[in-house]
Amino acid sequence: MINYRSLTDEEINRLESQLCSASDWKDVRVAERFTPDYVHHARFSGKVCLGVFEHEFTLPGGICKHSGLSYVTLHNVTVGDNCCIENVKNYIANYEIGAYTFIENVDIILVDRKSRFGNGVEVSVLNETGGREVMIHDRLSAHQAYIMALYRHRPQLIERMKALVEAYADEHASDRGTIGSHVTIVNSGYIKNVRIGDHCEIEGAGRLKNGSINSNADDPVHIGYGVVCDDFIISSGSHIEDGTMMTRCFVGQACHMGHNYSASDSLFFSNCQEENGEACAIFAGPFTVTHHKSTLLIAGMFSFMNAGSGSNQSNHMYKLGPIHQGALERGAKTTSDSYILWPARIGAFSLVMGRHVNHPDTSDLPFSYLIEDKNTTYLVPGVNLRSVGTIRDAQKWPKRDLRKDPFRLDQINYNLLSPYTIQKMMKGRSILKELERVSGETSETYSYQSAKIKNSALNKGIKFYETALGLHESHRKEASDGSFILVYMADDHSNFLFELTWLRDHTEAYELGENESHLCLRVEGDYDEVRKFHKEMGCVCFENEKMGLYFINDPDDYWIEILPVK
Repeated sequence: MINYRSLTDEEINRLESQLCSASDWKDVRVAERFTPDYVHHARFSGKVCLGVFEHEFTLPGGICKHSGLSYVTLHNVTVGDNCCIENVKNYIANYEIGAYTFIENVDIILVDRKSRFGNGVEVSVLNETGGREVMIHDRLSAHQAYIMALYRHRPQLIERMKALVEAYADEHASDRGTIGSHVTIVNSGYIKNVRIGDHCEIEGAGRLKNGSINSNADDPVHIGYGVVCDDFIISSGSHIEDGTMMTRCFVGQACHMGHNYSASDSLFFSNCQEENGEACAIFAGPFTVTHHKSTLLIAGMFSFMNAGSGSNQSNHMYKLGPIHQGALERGAKTTSDSYILWPARIGAFSLVMGRHVNHPDTSDLPFSYLIEDKNTTYLVPGVNLRSVGTIRDAQKWPKRDLRKDPFRLDQINYNLLSPYTIQKMMKGRSILKELERVSGETSETYSYQSAKIKNSALNKGIKFYETALGLHESHRKEASDGSFILVYMADDHSNFLFELTWLRDHTEAYELGENESHLCLRVEGDYDEVRKFHKEMGCVCFENEKMGLYFINDPDDYWIEILPVK
């Protein structure tokens, strides 16, 4: 806490001799050890507080600049210790500036009213015309946003969530902005109603208006040349570069956006990488990646996704107006020049090739290929399950988590075979079996949700879904009131039954214990080959080489010991 004092007559005379002026010198207060040596060509109005200027900055190229003020107008500004502020074309107004901050060659930095700094801005995600708005704020996570956007059938829940965001936004509203300590702002234009965190670097930004840049010492934020952002939140560790333009957007932790990327009414969560293309009203979950020019993502939901060059979606029926959004579920990808007409839903870890205009829904058939031939969508179920690329992706994502901030907004599940995908695979197998039963084993093709499945692909799909599990659903029990579901898995070779339990009203995490109590399975055949298979699946969690055994973990992180037959 700095104790400020009034200027002495001698200090005022010295400042005036250095071409400084004030509307009222009584409103200018300084730190105890303040000296006017490094303050010249400065104008002060309103309440101004100045720290000491004892530090020297070493800039790129080796040039040194002493902290101080020169050619700057300050109105209602507090300047912390050892800052260097010079060559401000217009003025800085209504800001608290931390220590060791460097500001040079900027146009204007101001707060012109009581601002919430981007908190509470409504983003019309998934539907450009509204109806699924998400209120952004500093601590927004993908999980919160998902509920707010997709649980509109729970109006009381949504209203309560909105009220909480409104309360947070009002609590953090102020008529004075903050620029943290160790911040660099150079060669930038218009900065209005923006809160800037510690260690942030802003170099050559064009316009920043109504937002928060939540930089910190653990994970600084970098804003580069030509960037324009309006109504935004940018989280720690993110880099916004090279002419990126954003309007009504939330950017999560450790994201990278550049090469003239354009986005409006969109949400980007942890570790997204967006370059060259365009986004409109998208929900980009963690690890949504698009690098290519002419790629358009619109009104869709994505995660763990890589968009091919020139791929796009459309939610417009021009004679009928906008229609519903679509989703590429977790891990789905698009190839170059692919196209999907919304509404559509693509199953997890699927690959989309060609143009698909008949609104396919393959959400219950994950790990599939969608291939277009003569305007017909052909579905190849399960084939992507054993793809080298799929396994490689599952292994690389944890390594590419660039978040350094100890406070992580998104809790990310990296398991390829999560409870979600396992459930989908089990359901997919049942669907394919039913298609085979209804249409007959000799049918050349089967129809499913606006897609065609060839006979050979159907049989292969059934086999692929069974490959990862080694078990299949034997039977299930469902409570008449929907309170629980028990699914029994069998292997057709023994009396073994594995019970999976789902409890509707179980709101807390399931107790995993310490894995001291666990299942143990003995496997026939080549033990090394079995271990190799499990490693390729990415589920080996522990190996004891001395004892010649290993463990795998299931989607709920229960350990299963694997031993050879005696």
